[in-house]
Amino acid sequence: MRMSIEPKKRDVALVVDDSPETLRLLTDALDSAGMTVMVALDGAAAMRIIDQITPDIVLLDAVMPGIDGFETCRRLKRDAGLANVPVIFMTGLAETEHIVRGLEAGGVDYVTKPIVIEEMLARIRVHLGNARLTQSARAALDVSGRFLFAVNRQGNVLWATPQAQKLMSDHQGPQADEFVLSPSLLQWLEQAKAKGSSKSQAASLPENPQLRLYYMGETAPNEFLLRLSRESGTTLPPEFTSELGLTTREGEVLAWLSKGKTNRDIAQILGLSPRTVDKHLEQIYAKLGVENRTAAAAIAANATRKNS
Repeated sequence: MRMSIEPKKRDVALVVDDSPETLRLLTDALDSAGMTVMVALDGAAAMRIIDQITPDIVLLDAVMPGIDGFETCRRLKRDAGLANVPVIFMTGLAETEHIVRGLEAGGVDYVTKPIVIEEMLARIRVHLGNARLTQSARAALDVSGRFLFAVNRQGNVLWATPQAQKLMSDHQGPQADEFVLSPSLLQWLEQAKAKGSSKSQAASLPENPQLRLYYMGETAPNEFLLRLSRESGTTLPPEFTSELGLTTREGEVLAWLSKGKTNRDIAQILGLSPRTVDKHLEQIYAKLGVENRTAAAAIAANATRKNS
């Protein structure tokens, strides 16, 4: 019995350049290397092509009339389905400024003109390999049921594992696909990036303090990995809160205080100002008949144990 073997899928390269000579050179070289090649003379044409088909890699001229390469790359990277497509910039300008602009726009690499075909093909092989490793790793995370998702600098979700997607759906409802980090969480993300994953503190979704975010690191240019966790024990028993005359919000503040959180931590977790937390604590101390946070935390911990 003869077994049929499916032909290997050809990688698709999109080449964007306003120079017909460059397009012809790269098309011939990439086709000879076994790739399917699409071409565009400017950024607008490139985006129209990308609306129809997702390339495996993009070779992008930095300086073009109309929409230049930098803006084209930024627009491409805003699309969650294209965020991990590697973009290699091509430029005749070797100045550091243009190289930095290309990398900041989301490019993974650059080559200077005139293009050396052997060098270009070597870079393409490396970045296609890295992209496949990223896809494989993400598939493994999906299968393992990890609560992970990635966002860009604007706070838009680029991808999420099924378990994280479910938690976000429970929190966000039908708009889970449009989940975006709030301004306060974007500020937290900037601080977490500066500190690094090992030193950054967790943050909570303002509308649901039980959902906590942990910064795991930068996995690609303009892609930041976050872990989502549902924290338990962050609210006091309703009957206890009612018996002491505490409001629901005061119960939340007291619960987080009993877990050792500072006023600033509680403010960030609940989406309040530190001054508002101070006011809540003043009311809590008065209602509990205590003078400090240690005594208040002890009462809260005792109530939690009795009802656990």
